[in-house]
Amino acid sequence: MKKINYILFSLCLGGAVSACSDFDEVNTDPKAAQADQVQAYYALNKSIVDAQQSPHEAERIFVYNWKSAARFHQMNFLVTGSYSDDYNNDYHNSRITAWMKNATLAINLADAQLASGNYTGRNETFVNNVKQVSRIWYAYLTSEYVDNFGVGPTGMVIGEVPDFKSCQDVYTYMLSELKDAASKIDTSITPDDVEKTGDAAYAFDFSKWVKYANSMRMRLAMRLSEVDPTTAKSEFEDAAKGELIISADDIFKVAEKDVWDNLAGVMSRSWNQQCVSMTIFNLMTNLGGVPTASQLTADRYQAYIKDNANYLGLYFPDHFSLNSDNPSKGFWMDGIPHSVDPRAFKLYYLPEDSEADNYSTWSESNYKVRNGKNVRGLINPNSATDTIAFVKPAMCWNGVANGYGGPKYSKNMIMNTSIWGSYPSLGKQYRTSNNDRIFFGDWETWFLLAEGAVRGWNAGFDAETAYTNGIKASFVYNGCSQFVDEYLQSETYNRVGTSVKFSHTEEPPATVEMDYIDGYTGKAGKFTYTYPVASKTLYGKALNDKLTKIITQKYIAQMPYLPLEAWSDHRRLGLPFFEIPSAEEPLTNMPEWNVDVYKSGQKVSLYPQRLKFPSSLQNADPEGYQKAVQFLGGTETTLTPIWWAKH
Repeated sequence: MKKINYILFSLCLGGAVSACSDFDEVNTDPKAAQADQVQAYYALNKSIVDAQQSPHEAERIFVYNWKSAARFHQMNFLVTGSYSDDYNNDYHNSRITAWMKNATLAINLADAQLASGNYTGRNETFVNNVKQVSRIWYAYLTSEYVDNFGVGPTGMVIGEVPDFKSCQDVYTYMLSELKDAASKIDTSITPDDVEKTGDAAYAFDFSKWVKYANSMRMRLAMRLSEVDPTTAKSEFEDAAKGELIISADDIFKVAEKDVWDNLAGVMSRSWNQQCVSMTIFNLMTNLGGVPTASQLTADRYQAYIKDNANYLGLYFPDHFSLNSDNPSKGFWMDGIPHSVDPRAFKLYYLPEDSEADNYSTWSESNYKVRNGKNVRGLINPNSATDTIAFVKPAMCWNGVANGYGGPKYSKNMIMNTSIWGSYPSLGKQYRTSNNDRIFFGDWETWFLLAEGAVRGWNAGFDAETAYTNGIKASFVYNGCSQFVDEYLQSETYNRVGTSVKFSHTEEPPATVEMDYIDGYTGKAGKFTYTYPVASKTLYGKALNDKLTKIITQKYIAQMPYLPLEAWSDHRRLGLPFFEIPSAEEPLTNMPEWNVDVYKSGQKVSLYPQRLKFPSSLQNADPEGYQKAVQFLGGTETTLTPIWWAKH
């Protein structure tokens, strides 16, 4: 009890909730407050709020690690196997374990009140509901922990290091907890206005917590699809029978605030470039076939939109690395393609498009102060100063290749000056702190149901209906529903050979003749464009089958708030298509990479698999650390696959 009392006192000193003033009402020194005298939701709400990540860890974990690995933007960090021991130490020791301990504290406080019969002004059913909600939230935090590090605890003992269990055991525990906790919630209970402030997510709308638990259970069950399909099917089908997050009203989200604390936007650090990656460029270009001219109708765009759907752009093979299976390698799109997924221009703004609603003025000052004008030169590879070509990035839709570096990069001022002024970048609405951070969207439930149906599981909906509803939900969220009907009927292939129409599963041709311009001479010509070879991808089966369509759409819908989940899908399935990093010099944290490795096809060792444990854990608990490493198979790097991931 002494340990719990100390933590309760810490909650109040840390300003967890204003209701800590209730301590005064029990006529007791806060240091001596008993567990049954404190509302359990104080600790629960602190856990939920803190898990939004302050600017410190949000930049280092959400942006540098999760978004890098998921290719939600280009950043040569985790995507090339790099890591920071300091970043991982802060996240592991000061953040995720602290959030888990506060969720555990909420459960313990509720148990103490239920045991004593002292409900501090509320009835037994409400306190029990808070306990079950805390269990559901703890299950989410456990999933975040294990999906980052590969092993985890099945219960957090306050004040002690985690007792590591295998990934399989942790998943068994989480699935059981979600089912049991949801079954014990009384959804007829309505909180009062004060109690609502103790739940930053759902304001104790308990029916929504049940929906979240069931949808989360489907997410975790699907994670086992490749390693334990029997359990995956059983758990998924059972969860799918319950109430689910299938409406925008039920999205699990927490409001961000324009302050420097845990509620600040996770992508709000203005100096983070967060430019479009080559992965996003390939996935969204041509996808859906909706003409760009019908999306961007203002006069300022018209001179930049290409009227040729078969146009690749300017070819600069001496200035962009070709050491990759990226089918668009070497090209620079000198304008806006004929067709781009309509969500692209909602998520990202084009360079110098200062009149766009989502334009960030920080980027404008960043590149203009440095360069005076936004013109980028390409220097003669055989000269230190002789510029042989120029480009104007304004209004150009391109993606930055991962892993760039070497002689070509040094001569390429498109990238070497500042990628910010050259490439589309994350929209202003996500750079501020006036949005809602999404933890689980209605679109994700629909795409899970679609995948389950494709696998032959009983999902309650046919695959095409669920797939369609998922896309529609994403278009609603992004404010472009006027294009969705046309989009859903498109048989146009994106740059990696995937189309939208669900029944259109014909594979793209191996090659197609496309138009291009030699960037050095200005001469127009024909280029043999080669789609990825399906058998050489991590997925290995197809480029345009139904599962590829589902995961491609799920990936786009998850942007930008759910990179951890998108990364997990890629680790699980090898979907959607992530090109092999392109560089000309060794990637020091990816030992199997070399300039010719792309020729033999994709393999797991070329993609990050997990966060590495901080060295502080090994120092503080060498026995526990060694136990964790053994559960990982005996090695512990960012490239060590975890149990459920594709091997």
